[in-house]
Amino acid sequence: MKTRLLFLISFFSFALSFAQTKISGKVTFRNKGVGEVNVTLKDTYDGATTDSNGNFSFETSEKGNKVLTFTHPKYIDVEKSITIENQEVSVNAELKEQINEIDAVVVSAGSIEASDRKRATALLTPIDIYTTAGADGQISSALTYLPGVQKVGESEGLFIRGGTGTESKIFMDGSLINNYFSNSVPGIAGRDRFNTSLFKGNVFSSGGYSALYGQALSGALMLESVDLPDQSSYDFGVSPIFLNAGFQKLSENKNYSFGATLGYSNLKLMQEVFNFNTNFIDAPEGLNGDFNFRIKTKSGGFFKYYGMYDSNNMGVQTPSLEPEDYDLSLVKLKGKNTYHNLSFKQKFGKYLLNAGASYSFNRSDLNFSTEKGDAETGKTKLLTDGNYINVKAVLERKINKISALRGGFELNSTSEKLNFNDFVEKNYKDLISSAFVETDLGFSNRLSAKIGVRAEYSSYLEKSNIAPRLALAYRFAKDWTTSFAYGLFYQNPESKYINGPAKLDFQRSQHYIFQVQRAVDGRSLRLEAFYKKYDDLLKVKNLQYIDGQNQYVQTADNNNGYGYAKGLELFWRDKKTFENFDYWISYSFLDSKRDFMNYPVSLKPNFASEHTISAVAKRFVPKWKTGFNLSYTYAKGRPYYDIATQEANGEQKYFVRHEGSLKDYNALNFSVNYLPNLGKKDAKAFTVLVLSISNILGSKNIYGYNFSIDGSRNSAVVPPVNTFVFIGAFISFGVDKTEDAINNNL
Repeated sequence: MKTRLLFLISFFSFALSFAQTKISGKVTFRNKGVGEVNVTLKDTYDGATTDSNGNFSFETSEKGNKVLTFTHPKYIDVEKSITIENQEVSVNAELKEQINEIDAVVVSAGSIEASDRKRATALLTPIDIYTTAGADGQISSALTYLPGVQKVGESEGLFIRGGTGTESKIFMDGSLINNYFSNSVPGIAGRDRFNTSLFKGNVFSSGGYSALYGQALSGALMLESVDLPDQSSYDFGVSPIFLNAGFQKLSENKNYSFGATLGYSNLKLMQEVFNFNTNFIDAPEGLNGDFNFRIKTKSGGFFKYYGMYDSNNMGVQTPSLEPEDYDLSLVKLKGKNTYHNLSFKQKFGKYLLNAGASYSFNRSDLNFSTEKGDAETGKTKLLTDGNYINVKAVLERKINKISALRGGFELNSTSEKLNFNDFVEKNYKDLISSAFVETDLGFSNRLSAKIGVRAEYSSYLEKSNIAPRLALAYRFAKDWTTSFAYGLFYQNPESKYINGPAKLDFQRSQHYIFQVQRAVDGRSLRLEAFYKKYDDLLKVKNLQYIDGQNQYVQTADNNNGYGYAKGLELFWRDKKTFENFDYWISYSFLDSKRDFMNYPVSLKPNFASEHTISAVAKRFVPKWKTGFNLSYTYAKGRPYYDIATQEANGEQKYFVRHEGSLKDYNALNFSVNYLPNLGKKDAKAFTVLVLSISNILGSKNIYGYNFSIDGSRNSAVVPPVNTFVFIGAFISFGVDKTEDAINNNL
C-alpha cells in the first residue's frame, strides 16, 4: 500500500511538471495594437503571433525565470523577463519604431529624383530620356515634360517657375557645369553638350534645393555620372545628321576603366530634304570628342575624370526689318568649348569625403553684318572668351541610419574677356567663395527634416550673403507623404550685362513650397503649390558705343527689380496598370510678374506661360521587338512686348510700344524604336533602330516677335523647322542592352 501511494505521488509530481501554463498579453505602438509581431519564449519553440489588434496567447510547459521576446521588422526588438509558475502569466509590451533607411520618409518638396530608385518619386533615367518622343535624347528637353519647366523654344536653359534660363544651374558629380549648352545665335536655342548616357541618375529641383548648391534663383539639376562599366564595349551611331563612335575598356581585375568617343554632325543634308523656316547660309556643323577614366582604389576610394571638347559653326540670314537701309541681316557663329571634371569619393571611418573640381573654357565668335544688293556692310564682331574654375569639397558623417551631418566649401572663379569691334574691350573677373553646413534629421520613419545654411562672398560685388534652407517631410498615411520647403537663394547679376561701373548687389529669391505625394507599386501622384518672391533683380540701360554711332548694348544699371511667381502643379505617372505601358501627365499653372531688365513696369515675363499640359506615353511590344512613344505639349500663348526708349527730362526711359499674346503652343511628337537582336542568343551586336517625328501635325508655333527700330514692322520668331524627321541606328558591341530595354519599356 505504501509503495502504491508513493508511486501515485511520484506520478502526479512528474505530470505536474509538464502542465501547460498560459501566457498572454497585448503588443502596442503609440497605444494602438500591432499585428504580425512574433512573440517567442527565448531559447524554446514556444510562442505565437499577434492578431490585428495586437493580442497574443500561447501555452508552455517551461518553468522558472524566462525571457519573452517581441520581434517585428519595423520595430526595435523588445525583451521582457517573466517568471513561470503554475498560474497564468499576463505580459504587455510597448514597441519602439525601428528607424530604417528604406522605410523613412524623405524630403521631396520641389525635387524629382532618379538616382536612388528606393527613394525616387518620378524616374527619368537615360532610357526614359531617350524614349521620350520630342526630347531628342536631351536631358533638358525631357525635363520640359515635367511640371514646373516652361517650353521656351527660342533660347537654351531651364526656365523654371517663372525664372529665366540663366536662373537655373546644372552640376555634374557636385561640380558646377558652366556653359552646359552649346553656343548659338539669337533666336535659336543651343543644344545639350553632354551625352545623356554619361549619367546614371539625376536630381531635378524646381525650388527649395539643398544648401550644398547655390547661385541659382530658380532651381538646380544635379547629374550623377556612371561608375565602372560592367564590361568592355564598343558603340557606333549613324544617321543623316551625325556619325559617332566610342569605346569603354574595363580592366581584367575590374578596378579601373577608360574610354573615348568622337562625333561629327552636319544639318546640310536635312536642309535639302525639309522646308526650313530658318535660312542657314552655313548649315549647323559640329565636331565633338571626349575621354574618361575611372579608378577604384584599394582603400575603397573612387576617382572619376571626364573631359570633352566641341566646336560648332553656323550662319543665318534673315530679311531686313529696315528695308530702307539694307535688304538682309546676317549672323555667323564660330564656337569652341572644353570642359573637364575630376571627382573623388572616399570613406574615412564614419566620414565620407566628396571632392571635385571642374574647368571649362568657352569661346563665342559672332559676326554680324547686313547686305544691300550684293554688298556686305555694317560688319560688327563680338568675341567672348570665358574661363571658369569650380572647386568643391563636402565632408559627411552619418549620425544614424537616416540622419547625417555634412559641411564643406566651394570656390567658383570666373574670368571673361569681351571684344566688340576691336574698339571696346571688357575684362570681368569674380571669385565667389562659399561655405555651407546641412543636416538630415530623421526623427522617425514618419517625420524627417533637412536644415542647412549657405554663406557666399563675391569679390566683384564685394558683398556677402547668408542663405538659410529648411525642409520638412511627414508621412500621414501608409503611402501618403507631405513636404514643406523654404529657402533664401542668391545669384550674381549676369556678367554679360556688366559693361560699365554700377553699384550692384546679389539678386535674391525666397521659395515656399508645399507638396502632397502618393507613391506605391509603380504609380506616383504629386500635387505641389509654390510661391516665389524676387528682390534686387537686375535692371539695365542702353549704353551707346563707337563715337555716337547708332550701336547700343544693354548694360547693368542697378538692382531695383522685383517680382513674384506662384502656382500649382500636378504630376501623375503609371507604369503598372497596363502591361508594357508607361505614361505620365503633368500640369502647371503659373502666375508671375516681374519688373527687371528693361521692363518699364511690372509685367508678365515673355518666357512664362500661364497653363502648360504635357502627356507622355510609351508602349513596348515584345513580340514585335518594338517600342512606340508619343508625347504632347500644350502651353497657353506667352506674352510678347516691343520695348523702346525715349528721352524724358534728360533721362533715358523705357516704354512698351507694342504688346500682345502669342498663339497657343501645340506639339505632338512620335518615335519608334526597333531592337532586331532582342531575344537572340549569342548575339555579338546589339542594335537599336530609331525613327522619330517631331511636331507630327505640323503646328505653326511662334516663340515671339522681332521689331524694327521704329516699331512699324515685325517678324515672327519661329522654330528652324516646323516638322522634323530623324532616323538613326545605334549599335553596341560587347554589352547587351536587351534587359534594360524590356525593364524600362523602351
